[in-house]
Amino acid sequence: MSCIRFNTPAQREAMRRAAPSMLTSEEAAALHPMPPVTESKIHRLRVLAQSANPKIRESVASSYNTPADLFETLAHDPDDGVRGCVARNEATPCDVLRELASDGSEMVRGWVAVNYFVPEDTMAELADDDSATVRALVRWKASLAGEGVTV
Repeated sequence: MSCIRFNTPAQREAMRRAAPSMLTSEEAAALHPMPPVTESKIHRLRVLAQSANPKIRESVASSYNTPADLFETLAHDPDDGVRGCVARNEATPCDVLRELASDGSEMVRGWVAVNYFVPEDTMAELADDDSATVRALVRWKASLAGEGVTV
C-alpha cells in the first residue's frame, strides 16, 4: 500500500470549495483584540530592558508598546542584536532611527534601511553608506516602493 495519495480533479475542487476563507487583518484583530497597555506592562518593559540577557532586551526593543525614552536607551545598547531590534521596530521614533543610521554595525544600519518609517533624509544618507549591503537594501526598498532612488 502506498503512502502517496492522488486526488482526482473533482476531489481537489471539492476541497477548494470547502476551504475556509482567509480573514482580513481587521477581521482577525476584531476576533482577537490586543489587551490594553497598562502601567504594569510598561513597568515590566522597563525592568526587562535592564536584563543582563541581551535576548530579553531584544524582546523589549521589538515591542510596539515600548516607550520612546526606552527606545533611546536601547539604541545605545552594547549588543548589536538589541540595536537591530530597535532599528527594525516600526514604533521606533524617527529621531532614534536617524541616530541608528550611523551605527557602527552594518546589520543595524541595514535594519534601519528596511524600516518602513525611516525619514527620507535618513534614506538618502543610507544610500551613500560605506556598506554595499546597506546600499543594496536601500535600492531594494526603493524598488518595492517604485521610488527613483539612485545609488
